[in-house]
Amino acid sequence: MSPEALPRKKHKNPLISVSRALGTILLILVVGICIPLTVPRFLGYQIYSVISGSMEPEIPMGSLLYIRATLPEEAAVGDVVAFYGSGGSGAIITHRVVENRVLPRELITKGDANQEQDRNPVPYTAFIGTVERSIPGAGVLAEVFTSRTGKMAASGFIMAAVLLYVLAGILEGNGGRR
Repeated sequence: MSPEALPRKKHKNPLISVSRALGTILLILVVGICIPLTVPRFLGYQIYSVISGSMEPEIPMGSLLYIRATLPEEAAVGDVVAFYGSGGSGAIITHRVVENRVLPRELITKGDANQEQDRNPVPYTAFIGTVERSIPGAGVLAEVFTSRTGKMAASGFIMAAVLLYVLAGILEGNGGRR
């Protein structure tokens, strides 16, 4: 058989594979970051980032907290709970329950790193819920990706991934040859 009669091997343009791989990596990155920030909300959790060291070393600064809405009457001594701080600041505090006073409807709390219990009891009306999970360091990422800049970056990654897939399709449509 002559060399002219042999079928020619098609050389696929490596840009097609690279474009698809980069697009896939970008999408996996965005989805991987968004899942721990969105799915738990659908399961009834509130998500907060820790910005103080009052619960260290158990819950370090920069941790991501998953808080389940529970009844304050059910908070047990030793539970880590979240509540709105006094003074109308809107600050959310996470401390450990030292005592649950059901009759006056208040909790006595203390940060693990603090020497003394909190000055003001936590009224049941300020109670948010019980901390069920803490992921050290993830709160920093959550703050970045839930900010306006982070949302714009995530949108940019998605757009870049789509463009990379479009580029791969165009290159493939041209025969995929160099």
